[in-house]
Amino acid sequence: MNPLFRNPPAGSSRPGALVAGALAIVALALLAGRFTRPVPDAGPAWQAPVRPSRPSGAVAVPAGADLQRVLDRAAPHAVLALSPGRYDGPLVVRRPVVLWGPRAAVVRSPGRGTTIEVASDSVALLGFTVDGSGGRWDRLDAAVHVGGDDVRVEGLEVRNALFGIVAEEARRVSVVGNDIAGDPSQPPGLRGDAIRFWETRESVIARNHVTHSRDLVVWYSPGNRIAGNLVEDGRYGTHFMYSNQSVVEGNRYLRDIVGVFVMYSRGIRLRDNILAGAMAADGMGVGCKESGDLRFEGNQFVKDRVGLYLDTSPLEKGDSNTCSGNRFALCQTAIVFHSSESRNRFEDNQLADNQAQVEVEGRGTAMGVTWLGNYFDDYRGYDLDGDGVGDVPYESRSLSDQLTSGRPELQFFRGAVALDLVDVAAQVLPLLEPVTLLRDPRPRMRPDAPAPDRAEVGDAR
Repeated sequence: MNPLFRNPPAGSSRPGALVAGALAIVALALLAGRFTRPVPDAGPAWQAPVRPSRPSGAVAVPAGADLQRVLDRAAPHAVLALSPGRYDGPLVVRRPVVLWGPRAAVVRSPGRGTTIEVASDSVALLGFTVDGSGGRWDRLDAAVHVGGDDVRVEGLEVRNALFGIVAEEARRVSVVGNDIAGDPSQPPGLRGDAIRFWETRESVIARNHVTHSRDLVVWYSPGNRIAGNLVEDGRYGTHFMYSNQSVVEGNRYLRDIVGVFVMYSRGIRLRDNILAGAMAADGMGVGCKESGDLRFEGNQFVKDRVGLYLDTSPLEKGDSNTCSGNRFALCQTAIVFHSSESRNRFEDNQLADNQAQVEVEGRGTAMGVTWLGNYFDDYRGYDLDGDGVGDVPYESRSLSDQLTSGRPELQFFRGAVALDLVDVAAQVLPLLEPVTLLRDPRPRMRPDAPAPDRAEVGDAR
């Protein structure tokens, strides 16, 4: 018996044929059924960081000087100020110095290798422009490569480079306030990474503006903070792999294929981020694979194909994930589970104006997930005592969602009248009654309604 339907009468025709017929009859309604809505206000405009000011007591370096020679002759902890103009790379910084310049001071690549190699601890590169790098992927040709501890790369403009800023086997690196632009003429997969951390710990990536890059990578790099960045039109806004105990907060990921992807990592905290416009065929605001002890708090998932995707997460038996105080709006599907239907908790979230609220791949349900105090704009219950919490549970029973979960090719009909008619048919024909996908015992009546009493409902599902 087809598991989508319950107790078909003896001798009846295959129930799936009824659904297929409905889809065929109204397929042309697809053109009329599609609609778009503007992205709602996502808060104040992102503020570009202030460029580093000239350090006091800096020694001026004239334009066109042999900068490598100046660096090699500088005393430890010297402070050097570049003048507007061109300086030839590549450069290797072998001792602790501060190198400052205005944006009009340009360190230019000869077209091969890394343009500035930092091979010392306690180096600061501040304010100037780095133009170009070599083109070898196997050597990670970059504008800046950091191989020391306590290094600051702040306020630089990086352009025409394969990789932007790379840090490897380092600690306490500060990558702050840089403008890094990739090549929009190349497909995302053929661009280099804007920022790449490899075995880099206790470090910060903050207030950078990244456009048209491939990824912002944090691999084998635990204990880092990614905060206040604007990452636009790339592939992965931030990609974690084997990187535990990191914080991602206050970032804006706009029109990336994936905002944040977490793989094989534990203890990641994502809070107060905006993840919007991930509408590619494989787009998602946040994706998680085989990761656990994750916390999603106060994020906005807006106009994404999938807002949050959980694949075998949590993985370890002792781990759990919590999603609280987030907003899912205008997504094709707000939340998708793949082998992740237990030890996940969703509370005090808002789900509104999504084509589908929740989907479970493989025809399962999310009844093993804890749902409590969430706002669903398709809730049809009531609130007789006026406490802002529904008096009857929210239960999701959508035949169209059930069909698209089991048959992904039917996603083509999302937003069309075809799938709407399938849900109408399910309401009037007991033969087509879908299974219950999820249950929230105390849903909110309004997004701003007070949270339900946890003690009263316990950990009910």
